[in-house]
This record gives sequence, structure tokens and C-alpha cells, in this order.
Amino acid sequence: MTTYPGQHTDTGVFVCFEGGEGAGKSTQARLLAEWLREQTHPVLLTFEPGDTPIGQDIRRIVLDPATGHLADRTEALLYAADKAEHIEKVVRPALATGAVVISDRYVDTSLAYQGTGRGIDAAELEHVLRWATGDLRPDLTVVLDLEPEHGLGRFEGRDRIEAESVAFHQRARQGFLDLAAADPDHYAVLDARQPVELLAEAVRERVAALVGLRP
Repeated sequence: MTTYPGQHTDTGVFVCFEGGEGAGKSTQARLLAEWLREQTHPVLLTFEPGDTPIGQDIRRIVLDPATGHLADRTEALLYAADKAEHIEKVVRPALATGAVVISDRYVDTSLAYQGTGRGIDAAELEHVLRWATGDLRPDLTVVLDLEPEHGLGRFEGRDRIEAESVAFHQRARQGFLDLAAADPDHYAVLDARQPVELLAEAVRERVAALVGLRP
């Protein structure tokens, strides 16, 4: 996969949670936000897709099973548009205040799902996504790794992406792992089968070093 030099924020700290369906990203993002607030550190907890008014419409389109089939490039561009709006309206303003911004999913989700999963050319897709986000890179990306068979089994009903084949989700899982292996200084890969609190402790340890707190 093509790598770009990218940029990290000069103010604040940007932390993202990535991984397959049912891995516990939302839970760990919430626990990290709660811990940081207990330490009186300013925090913004956010997510993709959908944490802007425009993003809500995009989320409905890309996740609603009623949407049906989308051309792979159409799907990728819709996700890129959500990210552009999210970074411009939510993430960068919060980082500018010195906050820790915690996002449940970011660019790696598109690289893994639409790139590795759908088979879109990696270099072309990454160029679009980095342009859409102004090439803003997380200071830390936590990948919660879980076999798709386990994660998908945690849902009663599935959205449009969750309903993809196990083979699709296996490809996406490998995509996340490949991204982490290419930049180990900015990633933490954790076994999502561990107890919730053990995972939270591991996350706090990595984030504490970024914000100057004791884990």
C-alpha cells in the first residue's frame, strides 16, 4: 500500500479506534473519553460516518440496506465526503483548542473496507482520502483485532456493510493489520477478545504518554 508522509496535529491529540465489526471500538472510545475527563483533560468523542449534519445523510445512504448496491467508487467517494466534512467542522476545531479528539473510525476504515475489501486500487483511494482530510494523521490508532466470525455474531440485525460476506470482512481485517504493520510507532494492535477493562488499561497506557498523564 502506498504511504504518504502526512501530518500530525500541532495542538491537541488525535486518537482513532479502528477494526472490524463488533470489536468494541465504541466501548473503548467511550471508556478512554471518560478516563480523560476524570483527569480534567478536554476531550471530544466523535465518530464516522455521520457526526455532522451532512454526514448523517451520508451515513443513511451508505449503511441502510435499502440503499442496495452502490458502485465501489461511489461508496468510496461518499465516505470521503463524510470525512472531509468531519475533519473541517468537528475534528480540526477541537484540536485547535488543545483537546484530545477520539474518533470511532477514520481513514483506515475506508482503506481497509473500500480498498482491501472492495479491491479498489490502494494508491488511488489513499490519494482521495488524504486529500479529503487534508492528510491529517492520528497521533495514535488503536486497532481492535477480532476474527469476523466472532464480531459479526454480536449483531441481531446488520447494516449494509455488516451484511457483506465473511470473506469481505476477512480481507478488511487484513487491511487493518497491514496498515498497522507499516507504521508501528503510531499504532497499537490489541486482541479484542481480551476483557474490556484490560483493553482499556492498554489504551490508557499508550494515550497517557501522548498527553503527559499517568495511566
